[in-house]
Amino acid sequence: MGGRAVIAVYVVVVVVSIVAMDVLFFRHHFLPRLLVNVGIVLVFAAFFLRFRHALGG
Repeated sequence: MGGRAVIAVYVVVVVVSIVAMDVLFFRHHFLPRLLVNVGIVLVFAAFFLRFRHALGG
């Protein structure tokens, strides 16, 4: 059960970081906003795949 909680927190951190970037920097710029959102997801996915055993996944 602990592994699922860590993954849930990880997903919440991804969502919060995407929303924060959207609100703080890219509110009225569609294409840069989309590119940064995709980049954030790819970076978090790469870290998850690299450290999934440590995260409990």
